[in-house]
Amino acid sequence: MSPLRITVDGETLAGREGQTIAGVLLACGLRSWRRSPTGTPRGVFCGIGVCFDCLVTVNGVRDVRACLRRARDGDAVTTQSRAGEDAR
Repeated sequence: MSPLRITVDGETLAGREGQTIAGVLLACGLRSWRRSPTGTPRGVFCGIGVCFDCLVTVNGVRDVRACLRRARDGDAVTTQSRAGEDAR
């Protein structure tokens, strides 16, 4: 498996080819990377793309499930926050 690098909120993280974005984040010690409307931290919950807790923005595309998207060398990942939005 070849090494790869992604940036997360401007910070470079190292991963390996075949890892999901969530896998890279978890391997680098990050446990949460999104905030719910109530401000609660979110990260991987189900790990199979059912719950939507692990949403990130990848290369400008919002609401990408980090547990499903394979990391690609050079990906620019931005964390998301819906804190303060209407929780209805």
